[in-house]
Amino acid sequence: MNSPLHTPRMGIPAELADGLTMPERHAYLRGALSRRGLLRTSAIAAATGAGLAASGPAGAATPDLITRPSTDSVDGALVAPFGRHLAYGADPRTQMRVSWQVPLPVRDPYLRIGLSPLDLGHRIPAEVRDLFTPAGVGKSADIDQYYVHAALDNLRPGTTYYYGVGHDGFDPAHPGAAHTVYSFTTAPAERTTRPFTFTAFGDQNPSYTSIGLNALVQAQNPAFHLHAGDICYAEETGHGLPADSSSYDARQWDQFLAQIEPLSSRVPWMVAFGNHDMEAWYSPNGYGGNEARFTLPANGFDPDNAPGVYSFVHGNVAVVSIDANDVSYEIPANIGYTHGKQTVWLDKRLGQLRRTPGIDFIVVFHHHCAYSTTTSHASEGGVREQWVPLYEKHQVDLVVNGHNHIYERTDPVVRDKAVRALPIGGTHEPARGGVVYVTAGAGGESVYAFPVADSYEGHEDEVGPVPTYWTGADGKVTENVDWSRVRYTGYSFIRVDVTPAHRHGTSTLTVRALAATGAEVDRFTVERKAD
Repeated sequence: MNSPLHTPRMGIPAELADGLTMPERHAYLRGALSRRGLLRTSAIAAATGAGLAASGPAGAATPDLITRPSTDSVDGALVAPFGRHLAYGADPRTQMRVSWQVPLPVRDPYLRIGLSPLDLGHRIPAEVRDLFTPAGVGKSADIDQYYVHAALDNLRPGTTYYYGVGHDGFDPAHPGAAHTVYSFTTAPAERTTRPFTFTAFGDQNPSYTSIGLNALVQAQNPAFHLHAGDICYAEETGHGLPADSSSYDARQWDQFLAQIEPLSSRVPWMVAFGNHDMEAWYSPNGYGGNEARFTLPANGFDPDNAPGVYSFVHGNVAVVSIDANDVSYEIPANIGYTHGKQTVWLDKRLGQLRRTPGIDFIVVFHHHCAYSTTTSHASEGGVREQWVPLYEKHQVDLVVNGHNHIYERTDPVVRDKAVRALPIGGTHEPARGGVVYVTAGAGGESVYAFPVADSYEGHEDEVGPVPTYWTGADGKVTENVDWSRVRYTGYSFIRVDVTPAHRHGTSTLTVRALAATGAEVDRFTVERKAD
């Protein structure tokens, strides 16, 4: 037979794909493979096959991840860890989460930590999360990916720690393994006036371009890095494994984590989820695979079902990550999966942060753009409807997005209109009203185009209306906009330099866009009176 259920790859028929939610796509793929007898019959497969009848919003079921603490099938001395990546816990002053990968099963994984690379005496057990992808989902044969995670709590603020990861047969404290020892520094204590830097981009895949950009980011010595979604493009379609699941390649995550390791092993790598990060095979909400790979702060409104929603505070800057797949009209596979709870939480959390003494700046990052003029995705109406009013209400200082593979920066915006000019080199005072939006989606994936000429530092074009569109519930709506101040189509990222002030002084947040050559293409400063 030539029906979709009997093709070599378990795609969803094209005529069905666009109308299916993520839970329905998950159920379809699981059911199709089960009927063909392709699922392995081990305990792991039996467990991951649970919940196939899930339907309705993705929030109706939690990810069905399988974790196991150890296995004894391989000599651990022959297995080398790779892909180390850090993430803050809910309190970056005292908590760090260390994650890594091993290519084969290991026994008794652990992390060693200390205040000197020569003294890693403190040993902490780690957890293995085995992520299984069967033949029929994607390009490879059956594949197990073993992600390992260790939680570090009760750390000292503003302190540099050294760590190494190991398992039975591989000890990072052994003299021959000294090259596998890395370091990180916890966030400072409250009310510090020490300056710091963080960086951000979105939309990065494994490539030579990405490797070079990561090296340039590392040279900025950031305290932490924000990735605004579409993390590695293992799911190429961007719709959550729709009609052709043969486009999926779980092995691309191995390449990506190995690629970012020089940076992510030392700098917390904080991710938001984009449309290419919805992977229907692993869980009804599409995020089960990411829960195996990353351990993010579990302080959002529902960390079990919405793991990409969280916040943290570093010094005088609060950062909020939210999941724009929940409100996207353009790519609606997960639209409404939180039943509005994410938006309620966002309103409450922004209010709490704005009232917290010692927090001068609030930075929000997510994938889909409220304001962009590219010819590919442009602006997302769901973000404008649900979240832009909250950004204006709480005077958010900076919104960082990906999705559009360019650099673009707006003037301060209120109700979809620029309220005043913010030229290159200018200063924005959020207390005067208006929110500045930065699209930093040129992290390595192929770049997009604008409907008008680029305009960036040293190559400013005359400011005028830009013809573009936004996507709403009924499709694309054309518009001419006055808020597009800077446009650059090369690969780039942003560097944000934060200078906290003493109480009642003026704190600054200086945003610079840097091209892959290291050249500056934009700069502006945000100023606030410190509490």
